[in-house]
Amino acid sequence: MANRPIADRLRPKNLSEMVGQEHLFGEKGTIRRVLSQNHITNMIFYGPPGTGKTTLAGIIAKLSGMELCCLNATTATTADVKEVIAKSESVFGTEGILLYIDEIQYFTRKQQQVLLEYIENGQITLIASTTENPYLYVYSAIISRSMIFEFRAVNAREILPVLKRGMDLLNSEASVRRSVSEEVLLRIAQCGAGDVRRSLNILESAFYTAEEELTEEIVDGLTPKVLGNFDKSGTVHYDLLSCLQKSVRGSDPDASIFYLAKILEGGDLQGACRRLLVMANEDIGLAYPLAATVTLSCVESAMRVGMPEATLPLSNAVIFLATCPKSNSAYLAYDAAKRDVLEGRGQTIPSYMRPSDGYEGYKYPHDYPDHYVVQQYLPEDLKTRTYYVFGENKTERLAKAYWDAVKGNGGKNKK
Repeated sequence: MANRPIADRLRPKNLSEMVGQEHLFGEKGTIRRVLSQNHITNMIFYGPPGTGKTTLAGIIAKLSGMELCCLNATTATTADVKEVIAKSESVFGTEGILLYIDEIQYFTRKQQQVLLEYIENGQITLIASTTENPYLYVYSAIISRSMIFEFRAVNAREILPVLKRGMDLLNSEASVRRSVSEEVLLRIAQCGAGDVRRSLNILESAFYTAEEELTEEIVDGLTPKVLGNFDKSGTVHYDLLSCLQKSVRGSDPDASIFYLAKILEGGDLQGACRRLLVMANEDIGLAYPLAATVTLSCVESAMRVGMPEATLPLSNAVIFLATCPKSNSAYLAYDAAKRDVLEGRGQTIPSYMRPSDGYEGYKYPHDYPDHYVVQQYLPEDLKTRTYYVFGENKTERLAKAYWDAVKGNGGKNKK
């Protein structure tokens, strides 16, 4: 039926028609090799939408001869799962049931546990898909009984053949014939941001918007400014923020500005600002303490002016942080201290440190040369601990030299 989504009308019927995922479907692809051995096992597919997860489940069911039952975890209930299980126990399920659960991350732990017994005894073969990290959202017992396959965003040029088939199908269904250049098809593929389904939907909309020829102007008019699989509640969001921080930490301004652009064009101004403030303190830290102040100023400017002008102060901040000297000495010091706190150490604090004991015996550093005096501040069981180690950058080396001079001045401050 022509009113079905074009992605459904063009859905591949075998592995050869799949696009992208060379690591899975190519000549030496993992899934192709598994299927060639007639080894159908429980599988979990994870990756962005529109990359072939649901389609592959259908192909596997066809190759295996099993009956395919599909559930979407956003709407399915435990009763739906039990109905599939009952079906597998009936005469109609003797050839085996392949249960495909889309968006399995929306199933509760209890719903996922219902499946375990039947997965274990082979009564049901499970294929589940998710756009999230399965190790965070799928019950570990199911993970341990499944093969995990990662689907990746499809390259724009790999989407081109699908768009050409889509154009042929639309022309064959329509009463008029329209044309499109390869450049415009590539533009449509790029606008899909790695999602084949999205690219086909843009193609179909452009086809019915155009009079004779599909143009870039038509495509751009149908495409929102915010592109990409940027889901603020999902792992893509955190992956991009992590990529930004790792690029800044690695002192790569080019990668840093790329990931900033991807995050901002994805619509997450607040997330970018928050992460920049974290980086200034975690990764630059004491190597250049003013970095935190400079970054805060840029972030406040960005939040005040909003997008698109916010890209200006944030670009300054990102390139500034990427090219700053780096130190994580403060971060490591806190982490080491936290471990002792969580392990229950340091319960006995020196009495002269506590106001409740009247500070008796406390030495006031400002009464001594260089405003320093030897004194125990840590609890008794931690008095030999060293949490902070000076970093090997100019600022911290100068601070170390100063304190080495003060603390090693022949004992004048030990009164």
